[in-house]
Amino acid sequence: MSVYVGIDVHRKRSQIAVIDEGGAVRVNRNVPNGVETVLGVIGDLPVGTPVAFEAAYGWGWLVELLEDYGYEPHLVHPLRCKAIASARLKNDKVDAAILGQLLRADLLPEAWIAPLDVRQQRALLRHRFQLVRLRTLLRNRVHAVLADLGQDRSGGCFTGPGRDWLASLELPDASRRVVDDLLQLMDALQVPIDALDKQLAAHARGDPRVKGLMELPGVGVLTALVILAEVGDVTRFPSARKLAAWAGLTPTVRASDLTVHQGHISKQGDAWLRWILCEAAQTAKRSPAFADTYQAIAARRGKKIATTAIARKLLTRAYHLLRDLDAEQDQRKRPRR
Repeated sequence: MSVYVGIDVHRKRSQIAVIDEGGAVRVNRNVPNGVETVLGVIGDLPVGTPVAFEAAYGWGWLVELLEDYGYEPHLVHPLRCKAIASARLKNDKVDAAILGQLLRADLLPEAWIAPLDVRQQRALLRHRFQLVRLRTLLRNRVHAVLADLGQDRSGGCFTGPGRDWLASLELPDASRRVVDDLLQLMDALQVPIDALDKQLAAHARGDPRVKGLMELPGVGVLTALVILAEVGDVTRFPSARKLAAWAGLTPTVRASDLTVHQGHISKQGDAWLRWILCEAAQTAKRSPAFADTYQAIAARRGKKIATTAIARKLLTRAYHLLRDLDAEQDQRKRPRR
């Protein structure tokens, strides 16, 4: 008899429901997260049993557990699952059972489970950008202290001459303490940022896809690495428009009869990919390849919408470039007759 498992994953505990092929709930139990506790509920089920769970906070450990013990993990898109399985009564038991029932009925709105190496590469890149954002926050705090005292330097405060200028300023004791502490924290952050940059650059040198993406306007090493890590297997997208929609870069559509309204971009999708493409578009919009398009859209819709349009075009070009590179690599791997 076939069985299906739905797991409502939380930070410390998870609700596990086991559904038989007739739709009856055989087990619905809440357990602490961990290998032994989860296997205590599903450990006797046959190898290859499908298990569905939502893409909630902290699901990576569950994927590794299921794959290690031979189960078939299915990652669920939470927004689409909510639209399909909305219910008046909502609690962990109901949610876990609904996931199992949707899996049994083959109605599960699935999301792609990135391989472990892709997830690790994403973690490194995101960590690097978060450290830079923290450093920017500290820099802004220094500027705030200086502005409160009426001090400023047009050449910047964080270069060699800028640091000398900061050290020579006569500041009140409290302000001097704040500025010195902020500078020390910035220096401490620079160490892991530099180490990550070296590691990522070494990884990029061995990947021909990075070199190919860097031919696009506005795309550097880090941008290319983010595109590769966030997109993963590009062949899972049947078209460039599907990829743009997954990144949240396509406009929302409201249609009724013959009336169609297009709104702003959905922003539902990979936030990191959308962010890095919009950053790259700030440079790409001035390149000969995109300048005319940018100016035309900016005149009609404004600069912000025009920049977003360039980001979408960049992603479209990246999609076709990666598909071509994958096709070339597959061709090389085929044995010659």
